[in-house]
Amino acid sequence: MRILVLSRNIHLYSTSRIVLAARARGHEVTVVDPLEFQLVLSKGRPSLMLGNGPIPEVDLVIPRIGASITNYGLAVVRQFDLMGIPVLNNAVAIARSRDKLRAMQLLTRRDVDVPRTVCAKSPAGLTSALSFVGGTPAIVKLQQGAQGIGTMIAETPQALTSLLETLWAMGQDIILQEYISESKGRDIRAFVVGGKVIASMRRQAKAGEFRSNLHRGGEGVAVGLDREYARTAVLAAKIMGLDVCGVDMLEGRDGPKVLEINSSPGLEGIERTSGVDVATALIKHGEKLFAARTMRGALSPDSEVSTDRVPLEPVPNPRKRAPSRAPTAAKTAAKTAVKTVTAKKTAAKAAPKTATKTAPKTVAKAPAKTAAKTAVKTAAKTARKTAKTA
Repeated sequence: MRILVLSRNIHLYSTSRIVLAARARGHEVTVVDPLEFQLVLSKGRPSLMLGNGPIPEVDLVIPRIGASITNYGLAVVRQFDLMGIPVLNNAVAIARSRDKLRAMQLLTRRDVDVPRTVCAKSPAGLTSALSFVGGTPAIVKLQQGAQGIGTMIAETPQALTSLLETLWAMGQDIILQEYISESKGRDIRAFVVGGKVIASMRRQAKAGEFRSNLHRGGEGVAVGLDREYARTAVLAAKIMGLDVCGVDMLEGRDGPKVLEINSSPGLEGIERTSGVDVATALIKHGEKLFAARTMRGALSPDSEVSTDRVPLEPVPNPRKRAPSRAPTAAKTAAKTAVKTVTAKKTAAKAAPKTATKTAPKTVAKAPAKTAAKTAVKTAAKTARKTAKTA
């Protein structure tokens, strides 16, 4: 395969490991900074430019999009997806996981347990919000963030109010979250690839720190997951729509609580701690994805692409019957019958006058009345037959 890795730095551990693992399996690998691409948009022909020319042929894209370039990076990933090129983690799935609030909404809808969470935009109702998450200490998070950046702890209600007012004044979107004291500054990182947990570790925060991220000085220890934790991690990845991700879970009294889902998880900590060759597992899954895409044709998993390809022609509903014209025909027949009856009555009234000139008065009236009645009955029968036929 011809693999393209989207990364801003080829010397990063995760990027270099992916490159080495792909080349070891006989693939061609190129690393390009996502910001170097130009998106070309025209009717029915999405494409990308690199420098002054088109991009080279690509069979698989592996995005390693950092939080600092999320918007443009996702636009590039989406463009590859529109072009029908397989991508390990499409743009929609990455965007879901980067938005902490959106991720929590999707997880809780599927009954995945998370720390109690409140999203707030003003001080109104802050007291009840704090009560809902269990009081202080409470966790405050920016809605967008990674590697522990933008995650803070408020030890008192006063500290929480001051912190929130400052963040709101800066235009930040925040979420307030329950502090899980029993986790004791540690969490579980499960690395999911292709719907399976291939490696896991427990991360412990350093002394004086509540965040267990390795980038914040935490330490990792290999750990085996029981069935409940493994099932939760796989389900969380599936809900997000991610092929590759790191699922962070707190060890609560009632079982795992999903804390965060990372769509571009680092490989260094998990590989060194667990001893698992995660990079090779990632490439093997990419090979399966490419093979499956080749067999069924270039059809993007991105929901936006699927929407774009829906035919615009209205589809007839076989159950919907065409409106019947019978009522209109019946009305026409009825009107005709009324006119006929009226004409007969007029003729009947005129008959006696004519008859008196040639016959006795008593003799003329009887035939005239009989003729009128017969005409009315005949007209009514004709109207009913016409209406039934219509």
